[in-house]
Amino acid sequence: MTAPALTQTPAIAVRDLTVAYDDRPVLWDVDLDVPHGVLMAIVGPNGAGKTTMIKAMLNLVRPAAGQVEILGQSYQKSRHQVGYVPQRGSVDWDFPTNVLDVVLMGRYGALGWIRRPGEADRKLALQALEKVSMADFAERQISQLSGGQQQRVFLARALVQDAQVYLMDEPFQGVDATTERAIITILKDLRSAGKTVVCVHHDLQTVPDYFDWVALLNVRKIASGPVAEVFNDTNLRLAYGGRVAFLSRDSAAPTTAQANPDYED
Repeated sequence: MTAPALTQTPAIAVRDLTVAYDDRPVLWDVDLDVPHGVLMAIVGPNGAGKTTMIKAMLNLVRPAAGQVEILGQSYQKSRHQVGYVPQRGSVDWDFPTNVLDVVLMGRYGALGWIRRPGEADRKLALQALEKVSMADFAERQISQLSGGQQQRVFLARALVQDAQVYLMDEPFQGVDATTERAIITILKDLRSAGKTVVCVHHDLQTVPDYFDWVALLNVRKIASGPVAEVFNDTNLRLAYGGRVAFLSRDSAAPTTAQANPDYED
C-alpha cells in the first residue's frame, strides 16, 4: 500500500504535547501527525506514554502543555466522528448488561442521551455484531464472555458509531489467534474504507504485517511515518533503550528488549 502524503490537514495533529502524572513527565513535547486513511501502531516500552497518548487525544487526561486536533478541530467538536476501544482490563465486566446493549451504547453519540435507540439503531448494532462474529451472543451477559469475545463486542460498539477516526488501546491484548486475525481483518477493512485507525500495540513482530504507519514513542516521540521508512533497528534501539527483542527484515541478528519496569502505559 502506498503511504499517504501529508498534503492535507492530518486526521490527528498533536502539537507540543506534554503530560505529567504527579510531576512526572509521561509525554514530553510530542509532535505527531496522523494522516487520513492509515492503520497506525503506537509502539514503545512500558512507561513510554502510549495509553496516555490515546487518552490525551480523547481529552481524558489534561495536558500540562500542547494541544490535540482531530479532523482539524478539538475533540469536543469532532467527538461524534471518533470511535474508541479501551483496554479490556479497564472495563468493569461485571456490570449487568447484555452484548446488544453494550453495542447500542455506540449509538448514543448520534442519538444524544435523551433519545432511546430505535429499531434502526438495533439493526445497525446487530450488523456490527455480525461483522465481529458475535451476533449469536446478542442476549448474553457481557460478564459471561471470554476475553476475546469481550474484545470483539467492544470493537462492534466502535464500528456502530460509523466514525472517521478510531482509537484503540491494545485491541489484541488477551485474545486468541483466531480473534486476532478477525480483528486485524476488520481494521484493514476500515482503512480500505478511508477511515483512520490508531492502535496502541505491543507485538513488534506483527507491526510490518498489520500496519502501514507507525509511531515509536518513549516519553518523547522517537520517529513516526510509514512502517517501511521508520520501523528499523536504529529507531527501535532508540525507543527501547538499545535492547530490542525483534529481528527486523533488514537485520542479520536479533537483539533483546528491555522495557521500563516502573509502570505500564
